[in-house]
Amino acid sequence: MKAYALKAHIRLQGCELKRIGRSRHWLLNANFEQIQSIIEFIESSNEPSWLWLAKQLKSEYQHLSHEELLRIAATIDKVTISALIARSDCTIAQARKVIDELEGLD
Repeated sequence: MKAYALKAHIRLQGCELKRIGRSRHWLLNANFEQIQSIIEFIESSNEPSWLWLAKQLKSEYQHLSHEELLRIAATIDKVTISALIARSDCTIAQARKVIDELEGLD
């Protein structure tokens, strides 16, 4: 029953969750904000069996494209390197490049 609650929350966020063939593997189509919402839900629910998913989703932050980082930085008021790193878990080099591009220093 716990898995159904998690799946329901994921779908409520507007994400697409589907099984890959007949395997145990699932495919989640979600944007950055939806993923953050799912992680926050998992961490606030204190359900130990869901923590592996939060850890997996957090590891996906490292694979954000430059365009996605630009979009995230544009949504932050008074964006700083530390704010962008905290929000997206990107590297310092990625954050500097994004902020330079936003400020036209590219």
